[in-house]
Amino acid sequence: MRIIGIDPGLAIVGFGIIDKIGSKLVPKQYGCIRTEAHTSEPLRLKQIYDAMTSLLAKYQPEVMGIEKLYFNRNVTTAFSVGQARGVIVLAAEEAGIPVYEYTPLQVKQAIVGYGQAEKRQMQEMVKVLLSLRETPKPDDTADALGVAITHAHSSFIQNISHGVKK
Repeated sequence: MRIIGIDPGLAIVGFGIIDKIGSKLVPKQYGCIRTEAHTSEPLRLKQIYDAMTSLLAKYQPEVMGIEKLYFNRNVTTAFSVGQARGVIVLAAEEAGIPVYEYTPLQVKQAIVGYGQAEKRQMQEMVKVLLSLRETPKPDDTADALGVAITHAHSSFIQNISHGVKK
């Protein structure tokens, strides 16, 4: 099964593509989509959408895992990231790829075994679980790989595009 994990954002969208072969996880590609701060928000959203569409077409994942948004401070940031997340989910839906969401707590529990794990612990475990030589950078990339790993290990998942529980 090929899985793409996404850490949504407006400035940086982290992505990580892994293959699950039996119980083995094999990294295929990972990185980030960046947009420039001086660019208009509609153009940034289009850039994210276009880049995501290209990634999905090139790597043809069977499923997408995406981090669920939780903001308690900056509402403006929450709206911008929510819009970016929306165009990512739209790209997946248009490609016929089911979308599953995970909270940061679920990802930390799946990767580290502790929901209050620090970012450094998460990054190190992603490196170990995928047998990578170096910790993926930036943080958004490591987080996206963490989401993909979480999906690979999940027995109960919520499919947000179809509302199906497995």
